[in-house]
Amino acid sequence: MALMWSIPVLAQDQASLQNSTTVQPTAPQPAVPSTANTITAVQAGQPQDAATAPDASQGNAAGEGDEIIITGLRGSLQRNLDLKRTSSGVVDVISAEDIGKFPDSNVAAALQRLPGVSIQRSGSRGEPTGITVRGFGGDFNTTLYDGRRISTATGGRQIDFSTVGVDFIGQLSVLKTPDVSLSSSSIGATVDIQFPKPFDHPGFRLAATGSGSIQERAGRIVPTAGLLISDTNADETFGVLADVIYTRRDTDTNRVYVSGWPGGNFAPCQLAGNAGAGACSPTSDTASAAYANPNNRQNIPGWFPQQYGAEQQRVKDERVDARVAFQYHPTDDLMITLDNNFSRQEIVQNNYAFGVWFNQGDLRNVTLDGNGTAVDFTQAGTPTDFTAARNTEILQTNQTGLNVKYDVTDNLTLEADGSYAKSWRNPGNVIGSQNGDIGYGSALGNTLQFTVDGNSSGAFPTISNFGPAGNSAAWADTSLIGTHVAVNQTQRNTDELMQFRGNATWKQDDLTIKAGGQFYQDTFNFRNTSTFTNNFWQAYAGYGAPSAGTSGVAPLPGSLYQGSVSLNNFIPGFDGSLPPSVFVFSPVAYQNYLTSLGNPQAQNVPGFNYGNVTGFTGTFDEAVDPGSILRVRERTWSLYFSVNFKTEIGSLPFTFNAGVRNENTNLVSTGQGRLPTSLVTSTADRTLLSIPTYTDVQGVTSNSSYSYLLPSMDAKLELTDNLILRFDASRTLTRPSLALLNPVLNVGNGQRIGALSASGGNPDLKPYLADNFDIGAEWYYKRNSYLSVGFFLKNVSNFVVGGVTRQTINGLVDPTTGQLASFAVTQQVNGPDATVRGVELAWQQVFGDTGFGFQANATFVNTNRPYDDKNISQTGFAVTGLANSANFVGFYDKGGFQFRTALNWRDKYLLQFGQNQNTGSFGAEPTFVNQSFQIDLTTSYDINKHFSVFGEALNINNNQQSTHGRYDNQLLDVFDYGRRYTAGIRYRF
Repeated sequence: MALMWSIPVLAQDQASLQNSTTVQPTAPQPAVPSTANTITAVQAGQPQDAATAPDASQGNAAGEGDEIIITGLRGSLQRNLDLKRTSSGVVDVISAEDIGKFPDSNVAAALQRLPGVSIQRSGSRGEPTGITVRGFGGDFNTTLYDGRRISTATGGRQIDFSTVGVDFIGQLSVLKTPDVSLSSSSIGATVDIQFPKPFDHPGFRLAATGSGSIQERAGRIVPTAGLLISDTNADETFGVLADVIYTRRDTDTNRVYVSGWPGGNFAPCQLAGNAGAGACSPTSDTASAAYANPNNRQNIPGWFPQQYGAEQQRVKDERVDARVAFQYHPTDDLMITLDNNFSRQEIVQNNYAFGVWFNQGDLRNVTLDGNGTAVDFTQAGTPTDFTAARNTEILQTNQTGLNVKYDVTDNLTLEADGSYAKSWRNPGNVIGSQNGDIGYGSALGNTLQFTVDGNSSGAFPTISNFGPAGNSAAWADTSLIGTHVAVNQTQRNTDELMQFRGNATWKQDDLTIKAGGQFYQDTFNFRNTSTFTNNFWQAYAGYGAPSAGTSGVAPLPGSLYQGSVSLNNFIPGFDGSLPPSVFVFSPVAYQNYLTSLGNPQAQNVPGFNYGNVTGFTGTFDEAVDPGSILRVRERTWSLYFSVNFKTEIGSLPFTFNAGVRNENTNLVSTGQGRLPTSLVTSTADRTLLSIPTYTDVQGVTSNSSYSYLLPSMDAKLELTDNLILRFDASRTLTRPSLALLNPVLNVGNGQRIGALSASGGNPDLKPYLADNFDIGAEWYYKRNSYLSVGFFLKNVSNFVVGGVTRQTINGLVDPTTGQLASFAVTQQVNGPDATVRGVELAWQQVFGDTGFGFQANATFVNTNRPYDDKNISQTGFAVTGLANSANFVGFYDKGGFQFRTALNWRDKYLLQFGQNQNTGSFGAEPTFVNQSFQIDLTTSYDINKHFSVFGEALNINNNQQSTHGRYDNQLLDVFDYGRRYTAGIRYRF
């Protein structure tokens, strides 16, 4: 379409692509605001390149009426400051240096440079996937595309930032105080991702980028490539922009893990040095004969590791982003924009691991530290499993939107905006996870010793006396290894979002009045299929004859083994000892081999688990788990009104903005409920309990509604030309996570002895509600430099508490005890209030025309509800996500050469309540993330006005991500995802 038009030769890109400062005698243009839906049709048709107007108060050399345009990184930083300074509320902005030249390679990585913003990383990839703002992460932050909510099928309300291509983003705005015309549904912040449009850069524009990256352990160079084309016709009445980006990242990550540290009670006979204990039969059953001996009574609280192992994760992450935008601008008064955004990310992860399982009642010679952590123990008959998994996750999103702006008069602008978006998780016939589990147990299960070697930030546990029957030399003896389980499972979600917004804006002199309404309907569907549901997962469990298993096949064909991964120096810099290696084998080939043995229903197949599995005909087909089916439809109607005016207080410029937003929400939640009718032991695995039968499935639907009035106020006083004081107050809300709204109790198959669990939702949960207060000062002491300090306080009510209680279900009897089965049931209710307070410091300095400068910020945050590790009640509560953080970016930008060093630090914080295995008696156990510090380098050089080359080195200090449980020595995970290097070239015209 671009080639069909008569394209004028552009003069403006002669200087705009160079890192230089120019003075041009032209009338300054108004800065394009950071809030997408506040501009008029006239402003929407003006180029964003002209957003930086002169400011004599900051020492500009330009004469009156001149405009200074600074390009490159310094130009981007100055535009960010201009938008921050002129905003009514507390806003931080990151803008592209030029079309197709965003300063960071990941959206979340860019956002962490801002005060109060920290990131969460995917442990297996090291990629930033989410953000925390002022201590509030995940669902507490709302992400918008051009002012619109975006659908997400991740299972929560927040998006995965690794699914957003950054190459052709125009601007990121983080609104820490709400704009009532945009959203009040985030206690943390609202992030608005703004994409370029044809009339942002009139005329013909082309940007192309190509690069290769390599992660040091993966050792493969993989490509990234993008192309953007934008054009407007000669009359500048119609424009089109299209871009597409392909991104690939390969990462090999080493991981050591403990699946959970459940809390429970030990018997004295289990403890080391308990002389004269005799036979040890731990019990809490007061009616049992063993209880008569005080040494058998479980009355000593403590924590033990549920499962321990190590694995290598080999990840291929591929993403395609595409966008097309049309703009029709027949007159200065009318702008019509039609756009479509598409993204598809496919992550394929191959894992190779070992794992050993522990039961609290089987532990002996236990040493508890002062906190009650089992730091040393033995367990007889410990099976050892070698696992391989192929995990695939596809996230796909498509959004189409139409926006119309019409300037009815010089003062009145009307806007209508509508969009439809749908997201999919694992569309099509993909299997989300295919798992193969082999190993040895029963007769070959050894008396394994487990020892905690230190703090989780620098050590992982050691296991000794490993190997079949304790023979470490036979650790990888394939003649002794047999089949165990084969787990397939797939989570399939969809999220369908329709929204419409209409508003009117009246501007006259220093007064702006805005009124409007918004409607959105968000429909989520969840469904999980697995081999747990039909019990096919243990079709060949039992390890086979070498382990004295009554089922299982051993030995396995040698062709299944494809090598091994050495565990020597597995996590550099960490203390601890591991066995020598893990096997590399394909779980797909493993399952195909078992399928080739035949149909156990038509013939006798040696090794098949006839004692526990029915209906299996040879293939590991998944079945739908009825308890996982959930449909949530959320409808929200909003009305808003705001007034903004500028005046003077004692000759000092004063800006005041007040608004109110009323939100009415109706929620319909539908699930499918069933209850187990029996529990049986497994003949193939002494740690398992199976549920062979359930009651009939019944649909359950729940309706709930709520309405909130959400006021907001911003005040800005300019004490001098350079010094600004701010005060802001608002009420915002965050809706509860979707998975918590299930109206049924879900009891899954594949239970473990001593670790029975179930989960129940609560569709009547109300939103978190926060009263927010901000006060701050900003000193813009010279061009491109400023200092700021801001204090914030958030009083949050309706916190959702995820309590874990011990319950019996449907009168089930535990066959291992003969007593009523006790399940750890996780359920949520709206609970206590909490206060979060903090201070943000920021400093940006550019040293004249030297090209050198830096950005630095720090955030300090605390709460009146910190975590109490001594509280072992079922309903323990604390505010999650709070951590002090600091960032420093030093840069050089002159003569076409640019270099940046970014240092990012975040202190230890409580991530969540809950661990991978969370079956203890003391409620939901916590997960803490240890402090992290990462150094990144980026550089680029403009060869000429069209071509530039760039490079990037991420995590050059080899930062490792680690987590722990209630206490620092309860390691949960340590990920070593290594360094990544990138080099590439950009073309702009």
